[in-house]
Amino acid sequence: MRNTQALPKTPGFNGWKQARSGPSLPESYHSVPVKNGGFWRRLASFFGPGYLVAVGYMDPGNWATSIAGGSAFGYTLLSVILLSNFMAILLQALALRLGIAAGRDLAQACRDAYPRRTAFTLWILAEAAIIATDLAEVIGTAIALQLLFNIPLAIGVVLTALDVVLILWLQNRGFRYIEAIIIALSLVIAICFAVQMIYADPVLGDVLAGFIPQTDLITNPDMLFLSLGIIGATVMPHNLYLHSSIIQTRRIGSTDEDKRQAIKFGTIDSTVALMFALFVNASILILAAAAFHTTGQVKVAEIQEASRLLSPTLGVPFAATLFGVALLASGLNSTVTATLSGQIVMEGFINIRLAPWLRRLITRSIAILPAVVVTVMFGASGTAKLLIASQVILSLQLPFAIVPLIIFTANNQKMGGLRAPRWLTIICAVIAITLIILNLKLIIDVATGGVAL
Repeated sequence: MRNTQALPKTPGFNGWKQARSGPSLPESYHSVPVKNGGFWRRLASFFGPGYLVAVGYMDPGNWATSIAGGSAFGYTLLSVILLSNFMAILLQALALRLGIAAGRDLAQACRDAYPRRTAFTLWILAEAAIIATDLAEVIGTAIALQLLFNIPLAIGVVLTALDVVLILWLQNRGFRYIEAIIIALSLVIAICFAVQMIYADPVLGDVLAGFIPQTDLITNPDMLFLSLGIIGATVMPHNLYLHSSIIQTRRIGSTDEDKRQAIKFGTIDSTVALMFALFVNASILILAAAAFHTTGQVKVAEIQEASRLLSPTLGVPFAATLFGVALLASGLNSTVTATLSGQIVMEGFINIRLAPWLRRLITRSIAILPAVVVTVMFGASGTAKLLIASQVILSLQLPFAIVPLIIFTANNQKMGGLRAPRWLTIICAVIAITLIILNLKLIIDVATGGVAL
């Protein structure tokens, strides 16, 4: 047990420059009671936030990168998915620790710790990440509507603005209802892919070999491009802001022991949720590899094309329907988490509190405009490229969220004596450095014409 008595503290603010302006998501703050009792009873109180984070594994942008990677390179990029899962588990553990120990989300922490210009720059980058995420959801949901109901893409893109109604309804019902909907939709996605995987019948040995990293991941520019897209679609910047906030929906006690217990149970929740999401995330790529790459169809990069080819390739008439249902569930899931993240980022960085429906309309409108333009001008092929590019943008922005998170959680004073273990800080620092190096290589490859966005 750490000695918290000897820690130097700024009077009243526990190492922070100023008092917190207000809780994250004030309508949900401390709204979920933490039950006393045995291990399982207490763990049940923390069951939920991890699954909102795990949605990052299942959003439509992830589908685009995994389908393109599976069809082009078979099972090779499974190692990237496994690495992404490892990164996510560790980084989300830091995010929830920040929310519990420091009592503020990542956006609030950045606003307090950095000069105004730096904080403003980080806010712009965070907003850009959310817009890139929203862009993938807009296109993915529109594609799902087209696959299931034959609604034209451009109209489907506009219809996605109606998800504001879903968000308002869920927020009025309570945070536990949001978590329940997310988990239910995630199960729908998992079941749909489990059925398709049975019919795809991938070779187990080939699948397992795919989890072993290959040097081509670095030396092949196209493979690196898709690898960074997969990382950006999985370890998403907005998830770090999200998790550091939604963990505060739990009514955690004020003692160090209460916080330690909350960190432990919150970490278990997020780890289990991310391992569940690993199955879904890997299933998308395995399905693409088994159905397309092994049959010589190595250039399937569009979600619509993948859906059209699934039924004849697998010999199952309902495969395309399952694919469409899972995609629609994915789009709806991502809508909820992106909305919450947008609210957290805006309130935390610049302390502007807008009504959720207004905040949602602003970000969704920004995402709808380029999606409509690309859809009208370039059709399905344009949306596929836009989806993959949006995920690479997310990967490029990851360091700007990871580095501050590592610095804050390593500071014992700011964390009230509950800083992250040194081994965790070191590993996360290595992750950040690795991502920065890979991003720099990608920028060089694009600049020199080695790969085209």
